[in-house]
Amino acid sequence: MGIFKNNIRASLSIGLIAFAALTFSFKDDLFQISKNLDIFASVYKELNINYVDELSSAKLMRNGIDAMLDNLDPYTEFVPESEIEDYKMKYVSTQYGGIGAGVIHRNGRIFISDPFEGYPAQKADIRAGDEVISIDNEKVLNKSNEQISQLLKGPKETPLKIVVLRDGKTIEKVLNRAEINQPNVSYFGMIDGNIGYIKLDKFLENSGQEVRDALTNINKNNPKGVVLDLRYNGGGILQEAVKIVNLFVDRDVEVVVQKGKNPEKTISYKTYINPLDPKIPLVVLVNSRSASASEIVAGSLQDLDRAVIIGQRSFGKGLVQQTFNLPYNSLVKITVAKYYTPSGRCIQALDYSHRNEDGSVDKVPDSLLTVYKTKIGRSVYNGSGIYPDVYVDPYKYHEITQVLVNKYFIFDYATAFVKTHPSIAPAKDFRLSDAEYQNFVSYLDGKDYNYETPTEQTLGSLKDDAINDKKWEQIKTEYESLKTKISGGKKNDLTEFKPEIKRVLESEIVQRYYFEKGKAQQAFQYDLELKKAKDLLFDNSLMAAVLKGDGNYNTIGKPGQISAQIK
Repeated sequence: MGIFKNNIRASLSIGLIAFAALTFSFKDDLFQISKNLDIFASVYKELNINYVDELSSAKLMRNGIDAMLDNLDPYTEFVPESEIEDYKMKYVSTQYGGIGAGVIHRNGRIFISDPFEGYPAQKADIRAGDEVISIDNEKVLNKSNEQISQLLKGPKETPLKIVVLRDGKTIEKVLNRAEINQPNVSYFGMIDGNIGYIKLDKFLENSGQEVRDALTNINKNNPKGVVLDLRYNGGGILQEAVKIVNLFVDRDVEVVVQKGKNPEKTISYKTYINPLDPKIPLVVLVNSRSASASEIVAGSLQDLDRAVIIGQRSFGKGLVQQTFNLPYNSLVKITVAKYYTPSGRCIQALDYSHRNEDGSVDKVPDSLLTVYKTKIGRSVYNGSGIYPDVYVDPYKYHEITQVLVNKYFIFDYATAFVKTHPSIAPAKDFRLSDAEYQNFVSYLDGKDYNYETPTEQTLGSLKDDAINDKKWEQIKTEYESLKTKISGGKKNDLTEFKPEIKRVLESEIVQRYYFEKGKAQQAFQYDLELKKAKDLLFDNSLMAAVLKGDGNYNTIGKPGQISAQIK
């Protein structure tokens, strides 16, 4: 009994000490908060009274808030009332009021880049390549993206007058704004070999239902398999990702767990309804721009051995954000948790809580990554994104192609092409003839499309070093000779890289006639990742081998290695 009493006393003592420590810590934290808020208010007061010039209180406070959040991660941000609508369109809803057209900025001038099919701009015959002069009598020269967006957007059915310049002629258009709905699924349909294809661009409201609708339509064709394309998909709403996984996975299966400092932010998300198609062979395409909710879908389907992942290592965003309303119709978006796929791994690539002295953040080195196991025992890894089961080298455009795009020569030639070609072949069949390509080469005569190759950059650095080391005169002759050879070789680039330049030209031209859907169809013929997906879906035994991790087909490569490739 004495021992029992002593244990009670010891337990009470430990409890009181812990409570006292917690209370002291809590009070100390409150004191530090109160102290620093008092200092902050005092600094602002003295500035407001004594600073030599007039101050904007709103700007000062916004700078202070932004500076505070900049020390955290790039996803935690303050959104003032003036930016709420843009925030909702970017992160929540796919709908807004406008005319349905993209614009580009060129040296302060504004051009229509792509009217959306079926919306006011396209219906009013506003074309890609038209230069915008004014919107509702307000000149647009040198206006920013935000200013142009504000002029074009507004409640549906409200009128808008836009003046454009085309072929040297001023054209005035009066049109009514409409509700613009940019779908999450930008394209779906059947591709060669009776394979279903779904391109999901974002995970905003209703994306789960859009993928369900697409899959339902595809299943009417009894497809051999389905490709879910998440390349360049930066993510969105976590719950929508769970709905999409649920289309392919049985009920009551854990898809993702989010864990935060606040226990209320630790949540397990499971599939909650019967799947639409739990057996269909499935391939998911990812690349380095697939992030967040895209990685939840790809990682979960990989961990559950439900899909083969093809492409390149994904972005590596394993953080979850939540928005909180603030006074005066503003809000703050805060990173509240990290998420973990079914194997238990977190794929977050950067640790923002441990910055370097210069403020930079390092990626988790491959040597420190931990191995996890999929449902049937394949090896997968945490940190730095989702590693594909089948790796495909990303296509890299040559510098000549990049400069032709960046200087708008491709864009402008497509504008000129449309004027002399009332129609073209169907999107998936369209090809530029050699004669038409030669017309493009002739179009470039006299235009500045010069560029600097990596070799020339290295050569320039060599010259600088030689001058600094007082060795320039010794190597000058050899340097000039080498520079001449490199420059001469570049003259043949329009011929040497003709296939890829034609590819980009065809894409821009097709978009003028068949819009985004046509552009997607035309691109299928060049898509290396999609070709790998089709090769895999055509071979049931190979597909099964990859998913089982059998022998040579255990293709989940260790980080830093290239996964086995399917020929």
